[in-house]
Amino acid sequence: MFKGSNVALITPFKNNALDEENYIKLINFHIENGTNGLVPAGTTGESPTLSHDEHQKVIEICIKESGGKIPVIAGTGSNSTEEAVALTKHAEKAGANGVLVVTPYYNKPTQEGLFQHYKSINDNTTLPIIIYNIPSRCVIDMSVDTMARLFELKNIAGVKDATGDLNRLDQTISKLGNEFIQLTGEDGLALEFNKRGGVGIISVTANIAPKLCSDMQRLSISKNKDDLKKAEIIDRNLQPLHKALFIESNPAPVKYAAKILGLCNDEIRLPLVNVKKETEHEINKALSLAKLIN
Repeated sequence: MFKGSNVALITPFKNNALDEENYIKLINFHIENGTNGLVPAGTTGESPTLSHDEHQKVIEICIKESGGKIPVIAGTGSNSTEEAVALTKHAEKAGANGVLVVTPYYNKPTQEGLFQHYKSINDNTTLPIIIYNIPSRCVIDMSVDTMARLFELKNIAGVKDATGDLNRLDQTISKLGNEFIQLTGEDGLALEFNKRGGVGIISVTANIAPKLCSDMQRLSISKNKDDLKKAEIIDRNLQPLHKALFIESNPAPVKYAAKILGLCNDEIRLPLVNVKKETEHEINKALSLAKLIN
């Protein structure tokens, strides 16, 4: 169910409130442009600064508006196990197809703590759970052995790997097999990740280049050499954009790009701030190289 180009949806704001009108437009923009799955209320959706009511509303709107056309993987992670369980229960009740659960940030649990955190969520839902392993933001790194233990549980389905280490992909496939869903969280590695056995991505870049990202994903798993060459061309054209969108902390750069493309404004919540002029210049240049603007 979870493969190809899944977008880590931004959350548009207007006067510091959820901009429902543009959020709904964004959801339909993705459906029309071939995005394979929607991931609301993740880090790119500024989940750390969403109130509980906003968090739930963002998920509910996404599920309702997508209308079952493509899967919704709701972001329900927290560094509080109780809160993560509650958010996951809400997502299931709202009709999500799965949940994305980030490793607990700041607390620095041990591998046993990580296991028990995910086991508690697993025991309180019937939804497939995608582990989100992102050591650069959470300090901790879930080991392959811990993922193997978790995969024995009924609802642990896969991982969004944002370690940036392609060898981790090889190690995980070797230990857990191909049934364990492996999605990358690194846009710049998306093509190589699939070549080595991954099945897709949860993407930041897809917010503003959904068709290019979905086309690249589709072509990258083809057995046809011409298709693979096309995938490589798209990937090469997108590389400057992938880099530009992380010059400053995500999602400030992608929100600026969304503004340039007329998708929503670039309002972002503190402690993040709008990107600097120099970053704007680099993003504009990358958008132009990807032929998203003239």
